[in-house]
Amino acid sequence: MLVTDLISYLNQLLNISAFQDYCPNGLQVAGKPEIKKIITGVTACQALLDAAVAQNADAVLVHHGYFWKGENPSVVGLKQRYLKTLLTHDINLLAYHLPLDAHPIYGNNALLGKKLEFTVTDILDNGLFYVGSLSQPQTPQQLHDKIAKALHRSPQLVKINDNTIKTIAWCTGAAQDFINKAAELKVGAYLSGEISERTFHLAHEYEINYFAAGHHATETFGVQALGQHLAKEFSLTVEFVDIHNPV
Repeated sequence: MLVTDLISYLNQLLNISAFQDYCPNGLQVAGKPEIKKIITGVTACQALLDAAVAQNADAVLVHHGYFWKGENPSVVGLKQRYLKTLLTHDINLLAYHLPLDAHPIYGNNALLGKKLEFTVTDILDNGLFYVGSLSQPQTPQQLHDKIAKALHRSPQLVKINDNTIKTIAWCTGAAQDFINKAAELKVGAYLSGEISERTFHLAHEYEINYFAAGHHATETFGVQALGQHLAKEFSLTVEFVDIHNPV
C-alpha cells in the first residue's frame, strides 16, 4: 500500500481537521513510499523504533509521536537519535494524538469504557470526555479491583468515601485536571491516566473518588484497534509492540 494512500485514509477516518492538537497528526517522518508491515505502539520511544528495525517494518504507527508544541525544535540529543533511526532504515512514522483519543470506534476513551463495561450516557468535548454508568454499582475498592484486572496494573485510588459508585466520567492519559468537569456533573467517580499532587486535594475538595489508572495503560487500546482495522481492511501485516511503562 502506498504511504500516501494510507495517510489519506487515516486522516479522513480520524477526522484530524476537527482538532487543535499539541503536535502534528498524520505522517511525521517520511520513509519508503510503499508499506507492507506496520509496528504499532503507544509511544515512539527508542525501544519501539528498535523493534521496528528488527522486524523490518515499513512504518511505525503510534499515539505519542514527536514535535510537541513548546519543545526545542533543534534536532539534537534524543530527537536526533530517534530521527536517525527512522531515516537510516527508511521507516515512516505515523502519529495520531487527540484524534485517536476521541474516535467513537477506535478511540482510547471509547475502548477503555468498553473494556471496563461502562455504559456511555454522554460524550463531551469532541469525544475527549466520556460520561457513563457502571454495569453494576460498585464500591470504590471493587471498582479499583475491576480496573486492575482489566488493565493489568493497580490504579491509584483517592478514596473519598465508601459509597456505592453508580456513575463515572473518564478521559484517558494526562487528563487529571478534568476532575472539575466530572465534579460539576456530580458523578460518583472520575477516572483518568495520570495523577498530580494537586489532584489528591481536588478530589477531597470536590468530594469525588478518583482513579489514576496509568497514562500508558489507558491508551493502549486505540492504536491496537486501529492497527487491527488496517490489517483487515488493507491486508497489511500489523503487530502491536507493548513497551512496558508503569506510568
